[in-house]
Order: sequence, then structure tokens, then C-alpha cells
Amino acid sequence: MAEKPLRLLACGDVEGKFDVLFNRVRAIQKKSGNFDLLLCVGNFFGSTPDAEWEEYKTGIKKAPIQTYVLGANNQETVKYFQDVDGCELAENITYLGRKGIFTGSSGLQIVYLSGTESLNEPVPGYSFSPKDVSSVRTMLCSTSQFKGVDILLTSPWPKYVGNFGNSSGEVDTKKCGSALVSSLATDLKPRYHFAALEKTYYERLPYRNHVVLQENAQHATRFIALANVGNPEKKKYLYAFSIVPMKVMDAAELVKQPPDVTENPYRKSGKEASMGKQIPAPEEESACQFFFDLNEKQGRKRSSTGRDSKSSPHPKQPRKPPQPPGPCWFCLASPEVEKHLVVNIGTHCYLALAKGGLSDDHVLVLPIGHYQSVVELSAEVVEEVEKYKATLRRFFRSRGKRCVLFERNYKSHHLQLQVIPVPLSCCSTDDIKDAFITQAEQQQIELLEIPEHADIKQIAQPGAAYFYVELDTGEKLFHRIKKNFPLQFGSNRCRCGH
Repeated sequence: MAEKPLRLLACGDVEGKFDVLFNRVRAIQKKSGNFDLLLCVGNFFGSTPDAEWEEYKTGIKKAPIQTYVLGANNQETVKYFQDVDGCELAENITYLGRKGIFTGSSGLQIVYLSGTESLNEPVPGYSFSPKDVSSVRTMLCSTSQFKGVDILLTSPWPKYVGNFGNSSGEVDTKKCGSALVSSLATDLKPRYHFAALEKTYYERLPYRNHVVLQENAQHATRFIALANVGNPEKKKYLYAFSIVPMKVMDAAELVKQPPDVTENPYRKSGKEASMGKQIPAPEEESACQFFFDLNEKQGRKRSSTGRDSKSSPHPKQPRKPPQPPGPCWFCLASPEVEKHLVVNIGTHCYLALAKGGLSDDHVLVLPIGHYQSVVELSAEVVEEVEKYKATLRRFFRSRGKRCVLFERNYKSHHLQLQVIPVPLSCCSTDDIKDAFITQAEQQQIELLEIPEHADIKQIAQPGAAYFYVELDTGEKLFHRIKKNFPLQFGSNRCRCGH
């Protein structure tokens, strides 16, 4: 018999607007039925007079649902939270405490961390430190059976949460938020993570908690930031959801991946943050950096920690990529590679001009080691491929062009990601898309659209033959090759001749 899901509500900064919040909850429950819990992140109390709060504190008014709140984020509201271990603030309203784990009778596990990040000692009463984060991590992650938690509640956003995901609007996640919270989310693998303080609503695309093809599949995480209660812009401050505790879920059901799942935004963050250091932002190539001195015999590579490998007494050795069965024209170490076409060399990939390209600036992104397709790339190579793609898009956009990318994994032994720039003035993305679809129909090729944020590794297995297109809007087209496939497909022209 399937477990009955719990019905929960999550809320952003209340800021003392208790009547607005609880009246809204009453209206929702009247329309949709009762919920089990209300979880409040961000500032529960505000700078408003205490008259409204006194009515709840003295029992004149009562919250319509069992409500759990986080602690202070500033000195002004510390006075409301007398017991650091948590306490009842009013009937049906409970302060969870500075940090810890709340486990309900259903087995639902909620981890909470009150306050804002502080790296200074002594830590203010409205902040958490690296030691606090470490102690929460130790409580949970010390056993080999640990697989994650159901819900993580923090007031600050995790830093870098926007990496690899949909736009976070006006909030710059490379500058805003807490690196310690990012570290905690990395280790705890919450199924839901709620935060506030930025006065906006942001529901990030779900992200995976495992490395594809290298680790067993794990559940995905959904990060939701909520706006402040009663905001005039009517941004979403209440989020309703249903959840079955992971402890009683079927394992196969738990690890099912949503179709729009993305890479983990914190995947480079583990060691640095666990030591209480700021997590370094993913490096970005300069938009015009396409030069490399091929006369230099030994380049200097960066290790995964971002330090120069020559400066480290024990540099981390990268995993050795697969070796080709014979001579390969595209392995960079091969004598067959045409080095005069190479434009730029990274740590795991390189950029080269296409021989006989569709245009003068047609380039290829290729792995330095021998990989047959994108599906077979290791995580660190995928990351560098994405950097090259992003840099090329910016570079060509600055020159009035849009990029079309495609890969043909058929009768090829080494991955060649084709990048073809097309002038913005000559044709639209729709024209390019129509050109692919029209030629596919003419040659009886089934070219399917796949979700914008879908990972091709979820669609094609290693060794499978396929053709894949990525347009500058993020739209993606995919064909699974079963028998014969025209090798020149992808060289089609738009109506304008490009």
C-alpha cells in the first residue's frame, strides 16, 4: 500500500505580517483542504510594532496550522528567540532552533539552519558559522547509509545556485548568498531546499545529486526561494507541495529523474566549503581568448581546486581518458592531428578550425583524450565543454552572429562538436530550425524536440548512434540513428543561403 503524501506549505519572509499570512493560509485550506505543516524561512518578525504579535502570543489569535519558523537574521529580532534550542513562541507557532534536525512522526526529515553566514568570531546571535555547518553535516553524514534529507530550510540562498540552471532574475547567484549553505546542500542532498531574504520568487530547475555514468542514480533536488509576505508586486511567497518521506519511498521511485533536471550547481564546491572557505566561482573564459602558443612544450594546467598544478606538492592526477584502438585524427597527442588548425587548448578540451568548414569561422570543440561522443564524457570534460560553448556564444554574439551546435555520433570515432556561427541579420533561429526539420522530413529522418534543459545522457546510452542539434535559444533536436544516416546531414542551408 502506497504511503499517503504529506501536504505542506512553505513561506518566505513574514516580516511581522501575521494576519496577512494566516488569512491567506485559511483561504487556501478552505479551497484545497487542510495542510499538515507550514514552514517559514527568512525574517519571521519585522520592524513593525508588536501589537499584532501580542494577539498571537497571548492566545487572542491562533495560527490555523502548525507553523515552524527559523530564527533571527538581524540583531533587532534576536529578542524574540530566547532559547537557542528552539521553543514554542505562541500556540501553533514553534521556533525550530539555531540548527538541527526535525523528524516528524511520519519519518519526514527536515534540517534547519537559522541566521545568516558569519566567518568571524565570536559569531553574532543571528548568524551561523563554519562550525555550525560542520556540526549539522556530522550529525547526518557520518553513516554510510545516509542518502539525503527530505527538506532543508535556510534563510540565505545558497551561493551559485543559478549555475547550469534557469535564470534567477535580478539576483546574481555568483555574488549573492552563502557559500556555507551551498556546502551544506551539497552534502545533505535535500529533496527540497527553501530560502528567502531576497524578496523575490525563484524556483530553480531540479538538479541531480550524482555524476552520470560514474555514480549510482540519486534523487534530484528542487530549490525554491520565496518572496516576502504581502509584497506589492504579488510575487509568490507561499508554496504548496506534497511529499512522501524518503525513508518509506520505493528506491526506484525516489531516484526517478525529472525531464528538466540539470547538473549540480555546486559540484566544484565540496572540499573548499567543508573547510569553511568560500566556494570559488566556476572559471569563465574571456570571450576573446582564442590563442595558444603551440611552440610552448609544456603548458600549465589548473587542478580541480583552481590552484596552479606546479605550485602544489601533490597535484591531483586527472582520470586517464580512454585510449583509441588505433590512429586517431583528433586525439591531440596523436601525430595525425592537424595542429595548424588548433586555436585554443584547455585542460580537457581544445578548439580547432573545421577543415572544409561550412563558413570561415566554423569551429570544433573536441576532447583532448579519446571519447567517441558527448554521452561518454566524464563530468570534468562535460564541464569544460559547457564553458567552451558559453564562451563561443558570447564571442560570436559580440560579432553579430548566433551559434548552431550539432554532433553526429555515427561512423565517427572521436567526438566532434560542430559550432557554426550564422549572422543575426540573415536568418532567425526559427529559420535555422525549419531548415533542419525540412531536410529531415525530406530524408525521412525523425527529428524530435527534447526539453531545453534535458541532459542528452538521459536520452542516449553509451555506444548508441545519434544526431543532435542545439540552437542558440536552448532548443534541442535529436534523432536516434537506427540504420543508415546521410553523413552530410547538418550541412543544410537556410533560405538565405547560410
